[in-house]
Amino acid sequence: MATNRFEQVDEPQDDAITLSLSAGDGETRGRISCPADLAGGHLVNDFVSDPMPPVEAFRAAVRLANEIRAPIVVEDPQGLWQDEWGVLYREAD
Repeated sequence: MATNRFEQVDEPQDDAITLSLSAGDGETRGRISCPADLAGGHLVNDFVSDPMPPVEAFRAAVRLANEIRAPIVVEDPQGLWQDEWGVLYREAD
């Protein structure tokens, strides 16, 4: 079976759903952001979710990406990505 690949970015992107991972106060959290223009009429305004457990955020990002047929990128400055989700890579400059 092919492994899913996700690009790591430094900030939310205008052309993709961004899964942002962060940790603080003893908790790891995920947040999803999606530009309204990317959603093809499904959203009136840009969407940013409330923080949620990272596995839940990952699954929600995948569901949204499948629904609106959009790519997912990952903002992960603290290295919280879980290998079972797929391969996280950086685009070469």
